[in-house]
Amino acid sequence: MKKPNVLLIMADEMQAAALSCAGHPLVRTPNLDRLAERGCRFTNAYTPSPICVPARAAFATGRYVHQTGYWDNATAYDGRVPGWTHALQEAGVEPISIGKLHYRSETDPTGFSQQVLPLHIAEGIGQVWGSVRDPLPETPHPARMIGAVGAGCSKYNRYDISVADETAREVRERSGTAPWILFSSFVAPHFPLVVPKEYLDLYPAEEMPLPDLRPVAGHARHPWLDRMDAFQNNDSEFETDDERRLGISAYFGLCTFVDAQIGRILDALEDSGQSDDTLVLFCSDHGEMLGRRGRWGKSLLYGESTRIPLIAAGPGISHGTLCETPVSLLDIAPTVTQALGAPTPDDWVGRSLLEILTEPADRTRVVFSEYHAVASPSGAFRVATADWAYHEYVGYPPELFDLRADPGETRNLADDPAHGATRAAMRRELLAICDPEEVDREAKTDQNALVARFGGPEAASKVGPMGASPVPI
Repeated sequence: MKKPNVLLIMADEMQAAALSCAGHPLVRTPNLDRLAERGCRFTNAYTPSPICVPARAAFATGRYVHQTGYWDNATAYDGRVPGWTHALQEAGVEPISIGKLHYRSETDPTGFSQQVLPLHIAEGIGQVWGSVRDPLPETPHPARMIGAVGAGCSKYNRYDISVADETAREVRERSGTAPWILFSSFVAPHFPLVVPKEYLDLYPAEEMPLPDLRPVAGHARHPWLDRMDAFQNNDSEFETDDERRLGISAYFGLCTFVDAQIGRILDALEDSGQSDDTLVLFCSDHGEMLGRRGRWGKSLLYGESTRIPLIAAGPGISHGTLCETPVSLLDIAPTVTQALGAPTPDDWVGRSLLEILTEPADRTRVVFSEYHAVASPSGAFRVATADWAYHEYVGYPPELFDLRADPGETRNLADDPAHGATRAAMRRELLAICDPEEVDREAKTDQNALVARFGGPEAASKVGPMGASPVPI
């Protein structure tokens, strides 16, 4: 069987719901819609960790965060654990990256034969201050994550345009060559919430709905989240609800902006006659809370943060289909190796999406996400099927949600006797993956050692950027 080309496209911080083909009432993503029309959209796709660096390390290695120790935004992927790029190189395929990797350094042996416009963690050390969490400091940390909001053309917007330029050029130049693989990765819709005016104007701020489940409106949050917020309250960066509406407008504009850049790549693929021979996978590294529950960014277990968009199109994939089987970013590594004929290591967690698509939907498949990073007082763990989600927080009460009846995860059923059997079954699924208390201690031990290398908690709390990593142009 002829091997396809593989084009991986990743957005950053894009909600699973932020696609018009997913039924979003406001967001317009015509290019991702056309990709879904000629392929399959996965309706229950998850990140292995709801923050950039650990999610991308898990994506690179095909392994859970707790298996590799890439815990937070100061412990970035360095090639120490081999991943799908190394497997491909051993099979004679040379992967190329274009855009954001968020690994430790361009010089690390991360398996790419070439990195074009690579974006890595700041100065190779990242957010060391976020590793200070044993215990989480009582003194609040300044909330300076979001930055500017509104119309403009930020350095991140210009960077994404350049990533699209380089990817489209590379796609065209690859026409007629042996099967190739490109990984094209964008910053948008990650903050800062700045976007060219033509995209912002699509979403008038005064028409944007305010987020729900806000503490100021009386919502009682989980105590783990309250402790996170006491350390860093990023909603406080907005002074008024009008500013929050503008932030939502800019985020939606960034979704359409990155869709336009992806459209340019898909055009290059079609114009060069390679669409029928190319497996295209689109995903995001994690989601975005967008003010819900009084939080912006990611870092929570709820679906806005852990669920991601995932679309596959290409040879053998039925057009215009949906797959309800829960899947993960960890399923991409074996998908790529299978497509290009490389061996798949036995210790990878995921399964090839190409295999999953040949089977009846399995709503009971379990996917897993974990968080040990910025502002978290303890490890947080989510196991989910298509119908249920269970959260365990070390030292805090659990949560259980019926995703069929309550897709917005508004009613915690963990203490409801009527759902005791489901809670027990979901916890067994979690314990089959890891021991939460053991993993929490391992993460904090590693982070404490890192903090010590930077002079202890007080000194380390001043090391690293507050917001997004700098771009290379």
